[in-house]
Amino acid sequence: MKLVSLLSVLLTSLVPCMGASGQATKPAARSVKTSKPNVIFILVDDMGWGDLDSNWSQQKLNGRTVERKNEFKTPALSALAREGIQLRRHYSAAPVCAPARASLLLGVHQGNSRVVRNNRFDQPIEDSHTLGTVMRDAGYDTAAIGKWGVGGGGQSHVPMTAGPHQRGFNYFYGILDHLAGHFHYPSESRDVFEYNGYASNPEWKNIKDQVPQTAYSTDLFAARAKQWIVDQRKSARKTGKPFFLYLAFPAPHGNLVVPGGPYPSGGGLKGGLQWVKKEGTESVNTAFDAKAEKNKDTYIHPDNSRFPNDVAKRHSTMIRRVDDAVADLIRLLKDLKIDDNTMIVFTSDNGPHNEGGSDSRHWHGAQNPQFFKSYGMMDGIKRDCWEGGMRVPTLVRWPARIPKGQISLHPGQFHDWLATLADVAGVPVPARSDGVSLLPTLTGHADQQKPGIVYAEYNFAGKTPEYKDFLGEHKGAQRGQQQIVFVDGLKGLRMGVKDADKDFMIFDTLNDPQESKDLASSKPELQARMKAAALSNRRASLPSKTVFDSALVPAVDVKGTVSPGLRWALYEGDFPWVPDFRQWKKPASAHGVTPSPSVKMNGSDKRGVELTGYVKIPEDGAYTFYLTTDENKGSKAFVRLHGMELIDADKTYEPGAEVSSDLGDRKNPVYLKAGLHPIRIGYVGNSGTASKLVLKWEGPGLSKQEIPASAFSHGKESR
Repeated sequence: MKLVSLLSVLLTSLVPCMGASGQATKPAARSVKTSKPNVIFILVDDMGWGDLDSNWSQQKLNGRTVERKNEFKTPALSALAREGIQLRRHYSAAPVCAPARASLLLGVHQGNSRVVRNNRFDQPIEDSHTLGTVMRDAGYDTAAIGKWGVGGGGQSHVPMTAGPHQRGFNYFYGILDHLAGHFHYPSESRDVFEYNGYASNPEWKNIKDQVPQTAYSTDLFAARAKQWIVDQRKSARKTGKPFFLYLAFPAPHGNLVVPGGPYPSGGGLKGGLQWVKKEGTESVNTAFDAKAEKNKDTYIHPDNSRFPNDVAKRHSTMIRRVDDAVADLIRLLKDLKIDDNTMIVFTSDNGPHNEGGSDSRHWHGAQNPQFFKSYGMMDGIKRDCWEGGMRVPTLVRWPARIPKGQISLHPGQFHDWLATLADVAGVPVPARSDGVSLLPTLTGHADQQKPGIVYAEYNFAGKTPEYKDFLGEHKGAQRGQQQIVFVDGLKGLRMGVKDADKDFMIFDTLNDPQESKDLASSKPELQARMKAAALSNRRASLPSKTVFDSALVPAVDVKGTVSPGLRWALYEGDFPWVPDFRQWKKPASAHGVTPSPSVKMNGSDKRGVELTGYVKIPEDGAYTFYLTTDENKGSKAFVRLHGMELIDADKTYEPGAEVSSDLGDRKNPVYLKAGLHPIRIGYVGNSGTASKLVLKWEGPGLSKQEIPASAFSHGKESR
């Protein structure tokens, strides 16, 4: 039997889909009904975990007590922490800029990012669901302001095909290429672009000539963000739309460039940074200060003038400027009376840097993370997969929903934000997302938090620095191909990987953040599971080849008996994309077993179907899979094998077309061990007798053909 009839029923209840969490504090949770909140996501560049003043509070929760002799204050961010939640164990997707940003925007970890991995800068991220498209399609006005770096152009020398306006943002103002973020006065040597999708004739414009030479980028982008929020609230009186703002500051990345004058007094609607027009320019009010005209790149915040060297003064002043901008934004939200129902996320793209910059005009020496202990109680910096390079400062504030003063030790990662914001906006999490919603943790319901995956891979020559704070075995540690995977709450890390058989070091980073005690020798069974997880949760990326790409993914050892066929579950809804049905909060209206991954849906409404189980691989080798849906408008599908992205027939899919697991125009097979491999298929489309789903394969001794029903099975673990 190829087709299964699925009955539809009305959905009247919600079911929990969340599990346990590692929350350190459990304040009383609040249940507050709100409309969709506004969201501001602030991403800074190269700010270390230890550069956030609030992370040093309650040292007993940090896993290791460290004396911080040199301190600089971040008062606005400290207030943000007091008024919301600190995520003390939040991880970037990678220990360097571009791949971290790609994973953040796409909601996938580096093992499933197709284009931007390792050191591929200015490459255009794939046309898939992003923070911008998901929030836009959820009814939000969307804006990206600041640094982009994943659109094309710049160092890649390829056409810009993934600009912010091409990835879901209605408005953009900022710098496109990666290196532009290194200068901090962007008009000096790099272009500034603007796009307004609400204009009568939207166009992508280079407005470099409108930006004065003294426009400090942190000020420029903060002022532009303030003005955009003001303008959006005016339009929202008619549209009723909330807003999503992705605000990416280049600070405190080297060059170590500071403003030309102090932050303007006040804040909000009438004070602080303001957007002004003068002498044919549109810019921030600080760009027109007479003193700044003469003394650009000279201002050191008075609180930081006591430090003994120029590098430390500049680094701390750059972060303080961001801090001042955060205070200014919060004041604006209060002035507009939208503070209570606006969610602010603040984080950094990776650990602290030791770089001075990219041009001689602004060379002030390399930042020294040792001075402020920017890596906190951990070892490692930017480009290291040690905790110091991966764990990033993260704060979230949303007065209407997030209880004050929380500290969470739940291990989350960048790809969780797309799932979280989809949850916040009330739309399904796209099936392609590797993340889980962190909303239970954020809102004081840690006991309902679904565990997610923490995974990273990064390849870079060189060694971990030999800082005196670091353990002997971590000083001068060879980087090379690095890989991280968390299993059972423990971190597996391997460096200098030459083949997939290399053992992981295993650390309890909750209690041992310095990674001083390698537990590998006592956990042989966990070692095997980590090696399997490291292969089964990733796909090869043809532009970024690794030593793992042709390693055979192990089959699973299924407990108990398996039965023929795949489990299916039917969900009611007009889904805008293929959801991750595991995180969909409404129950299935019907369920059963089908011998093959084909579907027939009766009824008048649009629906979704999830099929789960195992596919039996007959022998070791390289396999390619193919999927075809019906030609009905809106038909889409997505297939996972283990945790890897297998087939994406979702966002750009033309119904009825055949899509392969190659994920491109070149061969990219999946290397599999013989045996059972878990498969999960999501399908959405219009109801009708013509609905279908066909899955084919080719591999060792197999010409391209439909996968026979005998290859599919299910067990208790299948759902």
